[in-house]
Amino acid sequence: MSFQLRSDRKETENKTVRFPVHLLDRIEKAIVGKDVSFSGFVIQACEFALENMDENEKE
Repeated sequence: MSFQLRSDRKETENKTVRFPVHLLDRIEKAIVGKDVSFSGFVIQACEFALENMDENEKE
């Protein structure tokens, strides 16, 4: 299964998260020209990670 960016919006809540600078740079480059915000990318990446974890890792 591959990671596909979506441009949908959902109800949200603010959280503060610190990212390594090199990761921020990679994310910013990945979303250039796409209809997705930084937050949207992070949300989708987290959903993808959770959906693809082994069941034992989710607990």
